[in-house]
Amino acid sequence: MIGEGLIIGNRLRSDMAELPEYTMEEVAKHRGPGGTGVWFVYDGKIYDVSKSDLWIDGDHQEMHSAGRDLTSELADAPHDEEVLKRYPVIGMLKK
Repeated sequence: MIGEGLIIGNRLRSDMAELPEYTMEEVAKHRGPGGTGVWFVYDGKIYDVSKSDLWIDGDHQEMHSAGRDLTSELADAPHDEEVLKRYPVIGMLKK
């Protein structure tokens, strides 16, 4: 059972409803170069990895690009979703 204090990507579950919603088109504008920030979507949540040295210029290990929904690509990664807890969830994908 999910408790009220469960932390998801460094945000409390109850805080998720307060996050802004963005369309995929808006997320796609945040691909790195040009000072737009580096965002990606995973499981409906939008992560900001702009400050990560692992996402230089919006590219991660020459395998994943920012500005996209990377949910289906996690299976190919050498890590699981626990690594996402390092980065802030800044929004939710608008349905």
